[in-house]
Amino acid sequence: MTDTPLLSVQDLSVAFAQGGRTSLAVDRVSFDVRPGETVALVGESGSGKSVTALSILKLLAYPTASHPSGRVLFGGQDLLAMTERDIRKVRGNDITMVFQEPMSSLNPLHTVERQIAEILELHRGLRGAAARRRVVELLAEVGIPDPESRLASYPHQLSGGQRQRVMIAMALANEPKLLIADEPTTALDVTVQAQILTLLKDLQQRLGMTMLFITHDLGIVNRIADRVCVMNHGRIVEAGPVAQVFGAPQHPYTRQLIAAQPKGDPAPAQPEAPVILEARDLRVWFPVKRGVLRRTVGHIKAVDGVSVSIRRGETLGVVGESGSGKTTLGLALLRLISSEGPIVFMGRPIDTLGFKQMRPQRSAMQVVFQDPFGSLSPRMSVADIVGEGLRVHFPALRAEEREARVIAALADVGLDPESRHRYPHEFSGGQRQRVSIARAIVLEPSFIVLDEPTSALDMIVQAQIVDLLRDLQRRRGLTYLFISHDLRVVAALASRILVMRNGRVVEEGEGRAVFRAPREAYTRALFAAAFNLDTSSEKVPT
Repeated sequence: MTDTPLLSVQDLSVAFAQGGRTSLAVDRVSFDVRPGETVALVGESGSGKSVTALSILKLLAYPTASHPSGRVLFGGQDLLAMTERDIRKVRGNDITMVFQEPMSSLNPLHTVERQIAEILELHRGLRGAAARRRVVELLAEVGIPDPESRLASYPHQLSGGQRQRVMIAMALANEPKLLIADEPTTALDVTVQAQILTLLKDLQQRLGMTMLFITHDLGIVNRIADRVCVMNHGRIVEAGPVAQVFGAPQHPYTRQLIAAQPKGDPAPAQPEAPVILEARDLRVWFPVKRGVLRRTVGHIKAVDGVSVSIRRGETLGVVGESGSGKTTLGLALLRLISSEGPIVFMGRPIDTLGFKQMRPQRSAMQVVFQDPFGSLSPRMSVADIVGEGLRVHFPALRAEEREARVIAALADVGLDPESRHRYPHEFSGGQRQRVSIARAIVLEPSFIVLDEPTSALDMIVQAQIVDLLRDLQRRRGLTYLFISHDLRVVAALASRILVMRNGRVVEEGEGRAVFRAPREAYTRALFAAAFNLDTSSEKVPT
């Protein structure tokens, strides 16, 4: 690395105009990125990380966005002063970007080959057989097995990790000098996350590439970055080498970020507590149909012979990679998808109940989904969202009684009841997840399936939601099935652990025992991938 910066962001401010008002999202930010190094921008959601990254390539919505001050120098040229025609020559050639959600970034109507070849044609003039050879080389370079067989694949036919590898291949197509990676592993499970980070580090070393990495995960920063800039409310509050900043943080906000790991112990299991839900040899097989007559030629065994038993007041954590069957298991236990095998809830068999027969059971068994924004209707106020279940299950309630219950539920999850007339888009991600939890608990359920409820949240909010869930469980005697690939969160919440792989249970047991001494090789690999990302010196929680 040389001392001359490849990228120099100087006194950058970003403002957004809306409804006659202007708000400052980034406030006089300055940092340098030297050739061959990795600099991480880290902070909570809304801190200005992504806005800063998008400003470098002028990818914000102009003229709504503006730059009251600042320069972005790349190779001595001010990118902000460039015309649209000139900046297009930089984008995709000298500077490329990998985004957080590959499924949103890839065109669902185009094959993998076409999407990568389009870049090669636009920037390199490669077509036909030459372009195809280069696409195969790129796919092999990013670790796609048997790359030629994937040329005709569409994004929906790839796993999350494979889609992200395709995005990286597209970013590397023109051998850029600078790669900007904006939360590229947030939506991935721990093993795939570790693979993508290893891939990026390896590619950086082999290609001599410089990287600007945007994330809210300090474990990732500790693993991949040379220097870190901590952002809060649009400003850089602390910057320096990773070991220095993490080892002796100077700013209170940095110390708060580092301390924002889920802490505390899960509610202890009560062996004498009654079993609230039990399933034996549960199977969910999806038929694979082919041919003109759509004959069944096989099955995808999403859940294959799984048995679970959950006692009142405990949390059963279900962990595993994407595609292991975790969410399918949760939906089957709630009778939201068809399954085979006995399911007993509160002493009553429910596996044979039809849709109408299940409705009286629904108020006692609820679910909180991964994406709070996707699961909340944008056309309904928070009061209507939380109160909807009351109108369905308790139609005899008077309007004032229903409102009182909504107010109590919102207060219980730490939201101001006066905000109940606002809409989901007016809340932060953490607040929206609290609304989702309020919607579940307002019906006073006995059992809640929590499907990755913290994965879309930054670390400080994650820790707050974990504390909230544990407090609600203690006060309301709730029973949780907690589905997650974030093992730190699972360790803080789950008294028992179920490890799934390819639809089957490979290991289960008391949480501390499994974390301390996992028996199966797959469990050990899962834990290694997760805890090697942690900033702490300890490998697993104890």
